[in-house]
Amino acid sequence: MRKKSIVTLCFVVALAIILNYVAFIGFNIAGFSYDGALGEKGIKKGIDLAGGSVITFQAQTDSPTDDQMKVVESIFQTRMTNAGYTEARISQGESGKITVEIPSVTNTDEAANLLGNVAKLTFNDADGNPVLDGATDIKDASYQYGPVEQNGPSIPYVKVEFNTEAREKFAQATKAAAARASEGKNYISIQMDGEEVSSPSVSEEINSDSCVISGSFTPQTAETLANQIKSGQLPFDLSVASKDTVGAELGPNALKSSLIAAAIGIILIMIFMVIMYRIPGLIADISLLIYVGLIGLAMGAFHVNLSLSGIAGIVLSIGMAVDADCIIFERMKEELRLGKTIRASVMSGFDKAFSAILDSNVTTIITCIVLYISGIGTVTGFATTLGIGVILSMFTAIVITKFLLKQLIGIGIEKRSLFYNTKANKGGAEA
Repeated sequence: MRKKSIVTLCFVVALAIILNYVAFIGFNIAGFSYDGALGEKGIKKGIDLAGGSVITFQAQTDSPTDDQMKVVESIFQTRMTNAGYTEARISQGESGKITVEIPSVTNTDEAANLLGNVAKLTFNDADGNPVLDGATDIKDASYQYGPVEQNGPSIPYVKVEFNTEAREKFAQATKAAAARASEGKNYISIQMDGEEVSSPSVSEEINSDSCVISGSFTPQTAETLANQIKSGQLPFDLSVASKDTVGAELGPNALKSSLIAAAIGIILIMIFMVIMYRIPGLIADISLLIYVGLIGLAMGAFHVNLSLSGIAGIVLSIGMAVDADCIIFERMKEELRLGKTIRASVMSGFDKAFSAILDSNVTTIITCIVLYISGIGTVTGFATTLGIGVILSMFTAIVITKFLLKQLIGIGIEKRSLFYNTKANKGGAEA
């Protein structure tokens, strides 16, 4: 048993080192390759770390309304998100101007074409056949709040208004869709630029000048969907007022400096854990190395957009990762002071700390979800990296650390002074 536990611990340490190398450097073996989080196809950098394009558009109309500008902003935000640039920043200026900052894009002509083209909105049936065209069939769409059924509760929803020809076409399409309920194809898919934004189900023929789209909406998501539907057609023409490329706002070495700072922080945390918790602290350090490798692998594989705020989210999640270990180890020390065996103290420590760890991490994950849904740009980046980090930190603290401590027990370590300072606790049991 002892020999097996030693081999397992050595294997996990080697795995942690290899995982970090693959996650950040990548590999190329027998035609299979991965660039790593720091490679060209890994993490996407925000405009503050990598620079990019800044394009200002001018509305070709007199005195555009706030609603019209919101529609244009919604089109731009949707296009940037679909293109993978969640860190893009969009801001409205005076006199019908709107500025878009796109990270890591240096071809301003290509970026201007991507944004300036008219968005294509379509209503399709379950087989993908077009039912309505947003440019010609939709008169208007608006966010509403109230009951959608008689005596029903008040909820956020979207009201879509059709022109005369669209009313008849939609009636025929919804009648056909409702008849396919047994096939699970009784829905109409609303798509913009080929990307689905909603797929409401249909229970009966809808023959009116408008329809209601309801579901699990918040007021903000309902308003966003209304803007997306209206954005099937730009409210006015746009011209490019200016376009330019900019360097990294924080300097060309900002990412390197940030990563070095994060590495120093991790090393200091690892030293602290060993000093405070001795052998369990060393186990926590191995678990932390695995965590860093996993978060690097996840960010590179999903091409997360990384800005300085995103790096802050990662560093914060690292602190939360060892925070869970600290809670577990303090519970273990309490059990050891009561005279329990090492094995019993380890198992009891995890059991008593689990609920506190779960509650704190779940509330953080909920906060990340709210930030991701309600925020844009750097707020979204922070929420993404922090959310990924918290989920992975729960896994490493609860699963990996517990597994490694069990292997440590299998080696036969029984000396209590290797787990906490027995001299500082006169009432504690000496080894």
